[in-house]
Amino acid sequence: MEQQSAPPIQLSTNAALRVATIARKQGKPAILRLAVEGGGCSGFQYRFGLTEAVESDDITAETDGVTLAVDEVSLDLVRGSIVDYVESLGGSAFKVENPNAAAGCGCGSSFAV
Repeated sequence: MEQQSAPPIQLSTNAALRVATIARKQGKPAILRLAVEGGGCSGFQYRFGLTEAVESDDITAETDGVTLAVDEVSLDLVRGSIVDYVESLGGSAFKVENPNAAAGCGCGSSFAV
């Protein structure tokens, strides 16, 4: 029996539901783009945004009809991650559970490798 490898990145059901809600309100496709940029208090930071289309070099994951798109360069830094949406007393936000991060900041929006 063939062993399936884990997908390069995953979108949680909670995150998919939130993206679908935002996209519906804004009249946009349910496509969430995750990009990694230099900066933030730990070296790299996550940037999220709705996008109109998937680019030809994007790696995608789909959950409940919602697409997560990540460019190849960013994927190197978030491979194996799960994008989730969490709500707490401190607020609500998309969160990346990144197994590649050696350190992170208190707010969870930046990381170091």
